[in-house]
Amino acid sequence: MTPGGGEGVEVHHAHPTRDVDEAAVRAVVRVVCEGEGVVAESVGIVLADHATVHDLNREWLGHDYETDVVSFVLDEEARARGALDGEVYVDLDTAAERAPEFGVTMAHEALRYVAHGVLHLAGHDDATDAQRDAMRALEDRALAAAGI
Repeated sequence: MTPGGGEGVEVHHAHPTRDVDEAAVRAVVRVVCEGEGVVAESVGIVLADHATVHDLNREWLGHDYETDVVSFVLDEEARARGALDGEVYVDLDTAAERAPEFGVTMAHEALRYVAHGVLHLAGHDDATDAQRDAMRALEDRALAAAGI
């Protein structure tokens, strides 16, 4: 497999009323992986709602508040072999609420969350202002490369 390969990407449409184009989701995952020099060995992207993402954030991360995206690395050793194995849960409700603030569509904002989540799987963090700025630049680059 070559970096960026999307063979192991599964997109799950779990929101009752909102959705994002699956080809666009896959394109964003592919370009993030290419940029990181990794393969999406087994990456699940779940397009969900407030309740789902909030519940996961509270249960698994100990944060009792809504958030735009949560990521879970399922196989830490995968990175050592240049692969990603994890899940990304995207809150489409938050994307719809925040999109007007940035002058973008709900889909564009949701795809930014996809990029952000996959960057977390690849090992990036956003705990500091500098890290957040670096991730934002990588998200911008991924969205542009994916034609978003």
